[in-house]
Formats: sequence, C-alpha cells, structure tokens
Amino acid sequence: MSAGLPVFRYHPDPLASGSIRASTEKCACCHRSTGWIYTATFYTAQEVDGSFCPWCIADGSAAQRFEGDFIDAYGLGAVSDETLEEVAHRTPGFHAWQDPHWLVHCGDASAFLGEVGHTELAAHPRCSRPPPARPAYGRLARRSQA
Repeated sequence: MSAGLPVFRYHPDPLASGSIRASTEKCACCHRSTGWIYTATFYTAQEVDGSFCPWCIADGSAAQRFEGDFIDAYGLGAVSDETLEEVAHRTPGFHAWQDPHWLVHCGDASAFLGEVGHTELAAHPRCSRPPPARPAYGRLARRSQA
C-alpha cells in the first residue's frame, strides 16, 4: 500500500482491491482533495454527494456523519462490538458482483486480501473440494432405497 495512507487492519491493501484509487475528487465528508477516494459501497439512508477519502473512513467520521456502514454487517454477530465497529464504520468495503459478506473465523473478522476465483482455488485443492455427501435421513430416504 502507498505510504501515507491510513492502515486498515481488515482491508490491508485497498489500492490493490480497487476500493481506493488516486483521484482529485473532494471528499464528501471533509471536503478536502487528498489525492485518494473510496470507490466501493456505502450503505446509508442519507443522500451523499460524492465519496470519501481514506482518512474519513479510517477515523470513522464518514460513517458517523452520514449514519452508514461500509459493509453489510450481517454475519458479524460472532465478533466483539469493537471489531464490528471497526469493520462496519472504519474499514473500506470491497467490490463484488453480489452483496459482499465479511467472513469471520475464531471470533474475529477476516482480513480482505482480494478476490478468489477458480484459478486461485485450483492451487489449493484441499480448499476447493466439494463437501462430502450427507447421508439421507427420514422416511422418504428409506422408501427410495427399496
């Protein structure tokens, strides 16, 4: 990541993911042109004219001022309130073709490192195997075996 940008624990390289890009656009929160602008989703009921600089994301001022979230917090119930606050209000979201879902493991949010497709998964066959078939249960399963 470029020197001088805020550090995001749960999205360590928002430049590589395309969530933040170089721009002369002014931030909708602080109204400054910082050289960088956020490009992904922001969930709010308020009207926002423009996007945000990384600093207004990192300090939480954009989420607070516009009463919004940078991610859909669904699925983050297993993390602490502090982690939920950091991910939803002080971490840039990411682009996805469907609503992004932030993953959780061992009671902590995962860091978003980038997209994973078939090519990347093929390099890790253990991770891309289909799950084992579940045994059929119930009366219908017994009848179909006869």
